[in-house]
Amino acid sequence: MRVPAWRTRFAIIAALALLSGPAAAASATHLLQRVVLGGEGGWDLLSLDGDGRRLYVARSNRVMVIDADSYKLIAEIPNTPGVHGVAIAHDLGRGFTTNGGDTSATIFDIRTLRQIGRVVTGIRPDAIAYDSASGRVFTMNVGSDDATAIDAAQGKVVGTVPLGGRPEFAVTDGRGRLFVNLEDSSAVQVLDTRTLKPVARWPLWPGTEPTGLAIDRERHRLFAVCADSLMIVMDSENGRVIASLPIGRGVDAAGFDPATRRAYSSNGVGSLTVVQEESPDSIRVLENVATQPGARTMALDEKSHRVLLVSANFGPPPAPTPERPHPRGPVLPGSFVLLVYGE
Repeated sequence: MRVPAWRTRFAIIAALALLSGPAAAASATHLLQRVVLGGEGGWDLLSLDGDGRRLYVARSNRVMVIDADSYKLIAEIPNTPGVHGVAIAHDLGRGFTTNGGDTSATIFDIRTLRQIGRVVTGIRPDAIAYDSASGRVFTMNVGSDDATAIDAAQGKVVGTVPLGGRPEFAVTDGRGRLFVNLEDSSAVQVLDTRTLKPVARWPLWPGTEPTGLAIDRERHRLFAVCADSLMIVMDSENGRVIASLPIGRGVDAAGFDPATRRAYSSNGVGSLTVVQEESPDSIRVLENVATQPGARTMALDEKSHRVLLVSANFGPPPAPTPERPHPRGPVLPGSFVLLVYGE
């Protein structure tokens, strides 16, 4: 039987409506590429220089430098004992590392990758952030509960800021304010990057033991990921908690893509939580993507809108301790990988 033309047109319109509805809007984040990087030792934070198209991976006693487009290993920056993080001041052509093993920060040239300076920081520097508004780099010192402020152009320490708690990750708003997650206080400490004075201290309740932190500078939103498997969304202007969203266990990092308005949580249990910011006060979990156990730190590439994770295979774990009730075993040589996720 011949189908009337009007019925055909109606069916096409209905199909298009379905494709443009909620089902079509659902994300489809998946593994795009798996790159074996190898090498020995553990790792910590990832940092991506979007302008320079390089990914920096803190790797025990050196920094691995990876091309952000081909994902090939370019070089390694040596002599960074206990390195935790990397900050890039692209406008100054400089990079900075936090070396927890000897309480220092290495300064390197981002073109040659050669060391051009070294400064003494607070005890056990961990996360690190560059603030372009003040031209300063801030190291988060977990052994002394403070932050070291470094003049990025001069390569000199200009001050030490007590934080009143153990700092984890930090982000800036581009207008002279630094936001620091305090893990043991379950709060966000706000600092003026020019005066080095505290501005505010906001509780993250119901979130506890925050680690990773990301920011939406345009809509003034902070995304703090916490050990109790929650992402706390907070107003960066006044500290108002807007949402508390479920994420995976073992989280250590967060990211935000301003183009897609999506926030991400990398969970060591082996998942990536994707959160959609539909409006400043309407934020929901979009999906949970299976990754690889141990992929707890991440970098977000705002150019390609891809999420970059790293992980490895592990040997038998040591006996648990009160400080580490669920320890991982040693990284198996040659198993370290870069995982590239996107749509």
